[in-house]
Amino acid sequence: MRSKWIVLVLPYFAVWAGLFVLKSAWLALIGFHLAILLTLLWLRQALPLGVFFKPVSWMRVLPGVFLCAASGLGLYLLWDLFGVVPDLPARLQALGLTDSTWAGFITYFSIINPFFEEYFWRCLLGSETSGFYWGDAAYAAYHIMIVWDKAHPLSVAFIFFVLVFIGWFWRQLYRRDASLLAPLLGHMIADLSILLAVFRMAG
Repeated sequence: MRSKWIVLVLPYFAVWAGLFVLKSAWLALIGFHLAILLTLLWLRQALPLGVFFKPVSWMRVLPGVFLCAASGLGLYLLWDLFGVVPDLPARLQALGLTDSTWAGFITYFSIINPFFEEYFWRCLLGSETSGFYWGDAAYAAYHIMIVWDKAHPLSVAFIFFVLVFIGWFWRQLYRRDASLLAPLLGHMIADLSILLAVFRMAG
């Protein structure tokens, strides 16, 4: 358990440094992925690629995919209710998200990032418990660094608790099926729908 707490330090630091020191969304994302790879090497953890593609029933996959797709739609429809800061476009541009980089960032974040996150949070830091687990909160808190200064504090708190539930839910899918296929697809569509909503409203 102690080693699992330790492996959080480098990925968290990479995201913090990328966003708040280097002020680059790309460097935060790439740094996060490199930090995960380094922790895998440090722990000598083999990556069973088959865990991503082990077949599961589509009747189990589709409800989660539709629910995740609704996250971006909900953000788009409730944009004002979330109290998003009015200067968000300028803040995103300051992080390097401009007209020339948005497409590549959305593509990479939606397709590549879920592989890293699902293996890191559900496999490496996962648990067999069906109840609440500290890794679910750690997964949610990592995202809070991204939205911390960009929405109303109550909205940030709401996002945290939603992400704790999502982390728990995806962990249960992995625990039940021994497959990351359903969490991976749900994660991809959630990232895509949310980023498209942000791009549409503030890009």
